[in-house]
Amino acid sequence: MKKPVLFGILFVLIVLGVIVYSSFNLAKVRLEVCINFNGRSNCKTASAVSEEFAMQTAVANACGEIAFGVTETVACEHAPPTKVTRLK
Repeated sequence: MKKPVLFGILFVLIVLGVIVYSSFNLAKVRLEVCINFNGRSNCKTASAVSEEFAMQTAVANACGEIAFGVTETVACEHAPPTKVTRLK
């Protein structure tokens, strides 16, 4: 086989390996976070390797559905959660 073909196959195998490795459940923390903002409320669950990152992700996901526009989204993400439940 020619070198470019071997490098291509090796590249594909490395990419597949990374995908398989990252698909394993590496998250150590799972949180459910509820947010109330401008009379609307939403709860979302997020998993991450740290509680801080799980909290940020859950808050951003919850605010994404109840805030409209950049200004409201930023304000919503800085609002204190009304409920935080550790699931894992």
